[in-house]
Order: sequence, then C-alpha cells, then structure tokens
Amino acid sequence: MAPVDTRVDVRVVVAVGCISYYNSQETVPEGNQLLVGGRPASPEAVSRHSLRRRSSHHRSLSRSRSSAEPLPLDIVYTTDAIKQPKQPFSLGVAEYIGGYPVITWQSLSAAHRLLPPKYNRVRDLPHSLQDRMNTLPESYRNSEFARMVFEEMILEAMDDEPDAPSIKIYDNGIGEETTPPWEFVYTNKMWFGEGVPPPDVRNLVSCGCQGKCDPKSKTCACARRQFQWLEPYIRDGLFPATWPGSPFVYDSRGILQREGCPIFECNQFCECDDDCPNRVVQNGRIWPVNIVRTEQKGWGVFAGPKKIPRGSYIGIYTGELLTEQEGEARGLLYNVFGRTYLFSIDFHHLKLGLKDENDYDNLYTVDAYHAGNFTRFLNHSCDPNCEITACYIDDADINKPLLAVFTIRDVEPWEELCFSYYGDTEVTNGKLMARNDAVYVECSCGSINCIGKLF
Repeated sequence: MAPVDTRVDVRVVVAVGCISYYNSQETVPEGNQLLVGGRPASPEAVSRHSLRRRSSHHRSLSRSRSSAEPLPLDIVYTTDAIKQPKQPFSLGVAEYIGGYPVITWQSLSAAHRLLPPKYNRVRDLPHSLQDRMNTLPESYRNSEFARMVFEEMILEAMDDEPDAPSIKIYDNGIGEETTPPWEFVYTNKMWFGEGVPPPDVRNLVSCGCQGKCDPKSKTCACARRQFQWLEPYIRDGLFPATWPGSPFVYDSRGILQREGCPIFECNQFCECDDDCPNRVVQNGRIWPVNIVRTEQKGWGVFAGPKKIPRGSYIGIYTGELLTEQEGEARGLLYNVFGRTYLFSIDFHHLKLGLKDENDYDNLYTVDAYHAGNFTRFLNHSCDPNCEITACYIDDADINKPLLAVFTIRDVEPWEELCFSYYGDTEVTNGKLMARNDAVYVECSCGSINCIGKLF
C-alpha cells in the first residue's frame, strides 16, 4: 500500500522535567509509527532523543528559521500514536504523553526513596590484596615498590572524591617499615556490620531550593532542620543567636563556624546545586595530608605544605559500623594486645532531653582496624588541633552519623594532625583512672597539658 500524505502538526520533545512542543510540516507514513528525523525510529534512537534536554538557545534558533524551510524533526507521532490508552504509572514517572513516560526530579527522587538503599556490608569487604601482600617476605613489604602499591591502593579508594589531593607515604628513615601494616582495607566508605540497619533514606528531610540554599530562606527544609538542632545550644548560651550564614554551620568558603554541634548537610534528594554552601563533607577533601612515621607514636598524619585554617574539613573516620555489643567484645581483645581503633558514637546531642546523660545507651561503634582510611593513623594529643564532629548526609537515623574530622585551630605546614582520644575523659578529681591493659600506655603527645596516659 502506498504511503498516504498525512500532515502532523505536533512535534514532541520529552526531557527530564521538561516538555516542549513545536509545529512542523513533515510527511509520515500511515500507521502507528514513531519517526525520528522522518525515518522509522529504533529503540536506541527513541531513548537518545527522549532524554535530550532542550536549551533556550536551541529554541531561539528554531524560531529564527524561515517558515518555508522544514524543521528537522526529533520525534513525530502519528495521530494514532497520540491516541494510545492510558498506562499505569511506573516507578518514578510523573505522567505519560503520547504513551511515553515523563520523569521529573521530584518524581525520580520520590521513587528512589522507595528503593532499597545501596550500602556496603562488612561481610563483603575485599581483602585479596592484603592477603597476598602478607604472604610475601617482610623485605618485599618494606620495599619502595610496596610503598607505591600502597599509595595506588589509596588512590583507587578516592573514587568518591576525584578532585582531592593525593595522599603520600613518606619514608623519613624512622623505623624499618616503609608502609603501614597491610592489615586493613583502605576505604572512604562505611561498612555495616551484622545487626546494623541499612541507611534510612525514606525519612530524609530534603530541600527544594533552586541553585544554592539561602540560609535566610523560610522554605529551606535543610536550614530549618539545622536550626532545630542548634536551638538548645543557643538557648543555653553556648552559641550566639546568629552569625554569618546561620543557621548553617559553614561559611561561604566551607569553613566550619560552630564546633561541638551536629552538622546536617543537604542530601541526595535535595534539589540544590552540588556547590551549595551546605555541601562540604560530601564534596571531599581539599587539603593535602601525608602518612608519616613518627619517633614514638608509630604512623601519624601530617599536614601538607599549606597552612590549614581553623574549621577546615580533613576527612571522615571510616571503617566498620558495628553494634555496641560487637564493639565491646572487640575492645576487650584490642585492649590486651595494645591497639584499638574503636570510636563509640555517643555525641552530646544524642543525650539531649535526658534527665541524666548516664542513662543514654550507646547503640553503635565505628571500628577502623580492618577497614579505614588515613584517619585511622591520627594520633592522640592532650592539646589537639582536630576534633571529630557528627555529620548527617544520606542517613536519617540520628544514631548513625558520619564521623567528620575538622581542625579546631590553624594548622601550620607539615604539622601533625591529632585529636583527643578521651571523648568524655575518664578523670576523677583531675587524675586519670588507673588501667592495666596494654592499650593504656604512657601518652607521648608532648603537649604542656599532657595528662600522661592514653585513654
């Protein structure tokens, strides 16, 4: 049957959150046929054209053409195709036009909240490289080549912060090791242990801001949430009522302005830009650090050639996220052989509202022994220049923050980065409680106000 000269005046372009209509004159074959550029469209062509976003520049060029000159078609539907029956909405689809789905940011993010969250499990920790290295002679593990392999392992784990400066391991001639022990998997991610629930993404509070979040906006959900957790500190006189950029805790340069309180950053479902001032930890490190052998404290972390300002983000204390019970069991073993990387999540804000803070039951612990990054080498100091702060991004569970490391004073070039291991110090009448396990060694921080013992 010969083609019929059917004129169709509808030209539909479907993009994410954007539908544009154009008038066009084009001959199309008879039948329920979808055409691209005047020819039958393949499934690949339909996918490619349906996801292409139209810019205002393209539209202005289209309008400037002569009416006698035919416009190039992107997608043309025949009359029969437009009259397709209604289809049930699939996950993430806002509506159907011409039988094809229209997806908006709102519908997509709402759909993703309903999907099972993706997260890492402790049982899936990769360790083949570490196993292989530990079978090799000690002379090989302490070789220059092994140091290069260790640095490449670090670089491979930085896929979530590709713009971060590289981390170097310096051989300064102290000790016989040229690399840290091959006893852990280097990772910038958290690994969930048995009994730890997956991230709660369904209850994340997300903003609908366009561009960057305005801290003064009354409609920004993230600003309201941050202020809600700051209010007790302001009410008790610990924080001023306002500051530049409040209620967000960062200034326009990403510098932390308020120490000792939880941070609530914008999350994966927020509509604001990636360079929103309330996205700092999630955008990765910007300050170079190095892993260096020390005289008395084993391996340590040192600043690079630039001075690091107070309030700068250094990194996340990563590792296995364990139940408190599992952490306690591991702690007993670590205490005996004299090394521990356990960090109990028992921040002050988790105890707000309790008549007695001692009634708080700690739920989770982070262990960086088997998995972690450079932060596991941060040594203790009784006069620290860093502090660990609770930071919430893509998990609504208030008991599972990320442990973000920030500087609490200016750090000079090549200065060692340290934080206090004490947390709530176990001090009675100004004296450290006596402990006998191997982990409770003499403190070697060398500060003037040194207490004298670790933990």
